[in-house]
Amino acid sequence: MKINPKDFRVGHKKKVKLAKWPTIVEPVYKSKTQYQKLLEEHVKVLSEFQQLHYASDDHALLLIFQGIDAAGKDGAIRHVLSGVNPEGCEVFSFKQPSAEELQHDFLWRTTCHLPERGRIGIFNRSYYEEVLVVRVHPELLSNEGLANDGDKSIWKERYRSIVDFEEHLYRNNTRVIKFFLHLSKKEQRKRFLDRLDTPDKNWKFSVADIHERKYWKDYIKAYEYCLSATSTPHVPWYIIPADDKENARLIISTIVIDTFRELKMAYPETTAKRKRELKAIRKELKK
Repeated sequence: MKINPKDFRVGHKKKVKLAKWPTIVEPVYKSKTQYQKLLEEHVKVLSEFQQLHYASDDHALLLIFQGIDAAGKDGAIRHVLSGVNPEGCEVFSFKQPSAEELQHDFLWRTTCHLPERGRIGIFNRSYYEEVLVVRVHPELLSNEGLANDGDKSIWKERYRSIVDFEEHLYRNNTRVIKFFLHLSKKEQRKRFLDRLDTPDKNWKFSVADIHERKYWKDYIKAYEYCLSATSTPHVPWYIIPADDKENARLIISTIVIDTFRELKMAYPETTAKRKRELKAIRKELKK
C-alpha cells in the first residue's frame, strides 16, 4: 500500500460519519523491521525539512492532534518528531483549563503558544476541546461564565470562530495540519487493559478514562459535528486510522512531509555583502 494523504483528508463541507471511516487499513509495512526502516527514513526527511524550514523563516507549522483517550497521540508525536531539532520544535499539551485561562475567551490559552516563523508547534489536544469535551459536558460552560441553557447555537458560533481563526493563521503564513486519530472502542479497551496489566504503563491509566468511556457515543457525535464544520480547503482535517499505531505514524509523517514539500522552501541566498564578510572570516582563520 502506498500512502496517499488525500485518502484521509476530510473534504470541505463534507458531512462526516465516522462509522464509514476505517479505524484500520492495510499497513504500509510487512514486518516490524520494515516499519522501523520506513519510519527512520521519514524521520530523516522531516529532520532535513525542519532545518530548511528554520533557515528559510517564511512559514510557521502547527500540528494539532486530537483523539479519544488511548488513541496514540503521545506516541505519534514522540516517534514521528523524534529526529527534529528541539530548538525548532515545541510541544504543548492542553488539559483542563486553569482559573486564569477560564477568564479569557476559549481560543486565548492556545493562541499564546502558536509557533513563530521557522518553527514547528505541536498541540496535543487544543482549542478543539472546547467543542468536544465541553459539548459532551455542557455543564462546563458555567466555568467560562456562559449559560448552559441548551442553546446549541454556541457550537456553531465556536465552529465559526475556529474557522475564521485558522483562516487568519493561513493568511499569515502559519500552516495548520489537523489529525484526528480514529480509534475503535474495542481497541481502546485493549489498550486500557494493557495499561492495567503492564506495571510500567500503570501511570498512564486514570479513573477518569473509564468515566469518559461511558460517553463514547456522545464523543463520536461531537467529533462528527466538529470534523464536518471545521475542515476547510486551507486547513483540512485528516482522519487517521489509529488501531494500528505503527501504520498511523507512517501516515502522519507522510502528510507532514507532503505539507513541507508544498511550501517550496529554499535556503536564503548569500548576498554580495555576506560573501565579503565570509571571505574576510576565512582570511582571518588562515592567519
